[in-house]
Amino acid sequence: MRTRYVVVGVLLSACGGTDNFNFNENYRSVDFINGHAAVCAGPVAAGEARCHARVRINPDGTAAAATTPAGFGPADLQAAYNLPSATAGSGRTIAIVDAYDNPNAESDLAVYRQQFGLPPCTTANGCFRKVNQRGVQGSYPRGNTGWGQEIDLDIEMASAICPNCKILLVEADSNSLANLGAAVNTAAALGASVISNSYGGGEYSSEITDANTYFNHPGIPITVSSGDSGYGVEFPAAANTVTAVGGTHLVRSSTSRGWTETVWSGAGSGCSAYSPKPSWQTDTGCSRRTVADVSAVADPNTGVAVYDSYGSPVSTGWLVFGGTSVAAPIVASVYALAGNAAAPSYPYSHTSSLYDVASGSNGSCSGSYLCTAGAGFDGPTGLGTPNGAGAF
Repeated sequence: MRTRYVVVGVLLSACGGTDNFNFNENYRSVDFINGHAAVCAGPVAAGEARCHARVRINPDGTAAAATTPAGFGPADLQAAYNLPSATAGSGRTIAIVDAYDNPNAESDLAVYRQQFGLPPCTTANGCFRKVNQRGVQGSYPRGNTGWGQEIDLDIEMASAICPNCKILLVEADSNSLANLGAAVNTAAALGASVISNSYGGGEYSSEITDANTYFNHPGIPITVSSGDSGYGVEFPAAANTVTAVGGTHLVRSSTSRGWTETVWSGAGSGCSAYSPKPSWQTDTGCSRRTVADVSAVADPNTGVAVYDSYGSPVSTGWLVFGGTSVAAPIVASVYALAGNAAAPSYPYSHTSSLYDVASGSNGSCSGSYLCTAGAGFDGPTGLGTPNGAGAF
């Protein structure tokens, strides 16, 4: 049973001002389920996106911050997905596209990597680079603590999966899809090997044009989170030029793999209202684009460790995050490990290198595979989760 609480009002900051607990400044409420909450408020207006990160919280609505990590770390994720993280990825660049600025991104990344014994990734050593949506270092957009936490989550997941990769953070001026799309184009122009996007908004009739304008860069895999509100399709995950990434509940088990995955109930999935069916999808229950393609851990209850110092004073430190915002940079980083610069179709011809997720549901759709997992392809988890880098 899902327990839902609504906390209305603002939290007082230690400096005497107000803080809306890492949510967009235009909102003063937070809706949370089973002990976790969205860090970016929604719904958003047409033509805008919200990030898909969710954070574990306390009963009073504050983030459950700690002085030491909880949740899965790099070694856990690398083991769960059988990844060659120690030996692959050198020379490749993972681009992270998000809205607004996190001024602490590089220093938070340093804390994360030091904690888990990963090599430094800094501006000084050429591993980390932060630019605005025009590709300029400096002149960054205004800060936003919700998107700032999304940024920390994304760059730290890239580090967890591909510690040998470089990281390019491109900060869009706002959460409009036009600005986020412009940031994607900048990432491609600056030489990204793969581009990760952990956000989405409602579908709209001109999305096919925008998919081709912003999210179509042949030879550069683009991952997009499928959403965190359960059954239903968002854009740009619906674009048939991207890899749409769903979400799972990941736990250790006594299986030969050592891990078991089921559907995360919040993962987005379904049949696009506008995007045409790509030639590489052959499922028959949707005449247009089906979401998702692949998946990775996303349930905040089996979430990942993230270090953040940019939230309100009561919520900084080590946090546990979930959402398909976790899954998208994980899969993007597996693409970087593989180095194949493949199209979204590639996993469909390499299913032997994926773990099938065969149980769980993210909503009601008359028992259809569009919201209910089963053997083979399904909406919430797509073809499955990485088993090594061979499917990417």
